[in-house]
Amino acid sequence: MSSSSSSPAPERALVLGGGGSTGNAWLIGLLAGLAEAGVDVTAAGLTIGTSAGSTAAAQIVGTALPELYAAALTAPDRHRPTGAPGPRPNPGRPVPDQLQRLRATIADSSDLTDFRRRMGAAALELDASADGTWSPRWRSTVAARLPGARWPERRVLITAVDARSGQPVTFDRDSGVDVVDAVAASCSSGLPYRIGDELYIDGGYRANAENADLATRAARVLVLSPFGGRSLHPFAWGTHLQTQVDALRADGSDVLTVFPTPDAEHLFGERGMDLSLRPDAARAGHDQGHDLAASVAGFWQ
Repeated sequence: MSSSSSSPAPERALVLGGGGSTGNAWLIGLLAGLAEAGVDVTAAGLTIGTSAGSTAAAQIVGTALPELYAAALTAPDRHRPTGAPGPRPNPGRPVPDQLQRLRATIADSSDLTDFRRRMGAAALELDASADGTWSPRWRSTVAARLPGARWPERRVLITAVDARSGQPVTFDRDSGVDVVDAVAASCSSGLPYRIGDELYIDGGYRANAENADLATRAARVLVLSPFGGRSLHPFAWGTHLQTQVDALRADGSDVLTVFPTPDAEHLFGERGMDLSLRPDAARAGHDQGHDLAASVAGFWQ
């Protein structure tokens, strides 16, 4: 279901990485802070969103940044996750358990392709014992966060992985899938998300939390990574953000990466699904956006 249409190389590409609910809030805060300081990067010719970044990618093309930022500053009731912005783990799988499962799967995998197959197989096993209500409920949750189901006119790529084959998938407006389904698939890290007869898992399993390699041929690439470019994969797999940035630069792209400041790093990782931390993450991103506005402007404009 990935689009095979070719598009001209964009002048600017914006890469929004995964990072859980707090990662989504940090992305929104950072983009809002930049915009307040006079640097709006949301009109990039290409936007790439993965997991929490896919939610942000869909949000920023249909909702004003001040409105998104204001919503991120309100900590939702953690007992009512349906209305909470940003992705959350599937029921019954606390984040530490998911990380332990992820580390074990990586250790057992011979390479990236094997890893994706194993993650897909584990998701299918969960699906086989589920009651079939997960996908429609997850779609409703995701739809409540987004401005609509239609793709924007500007080019947006949303990443996922086919749960059955383990092959990477990229959704865009030519894929025959609406943007709500694309985002729901990209954020499905436990049970697989169903679109028609197909099942998908989190886009972060494609390569890494950023998937910056999809910005190839762009003249300028701005990568916003809540995880700070870190990866649990062996370096030899070639999925680390720095490896992808080096490849982009070798192909002629100028690349700027932005990570959370050290004093905000505790808001991400194992605490990334703590909804009560969303306001702190949003404020950290907002302050950082103001601080980085001049340097980003010099790169972007």
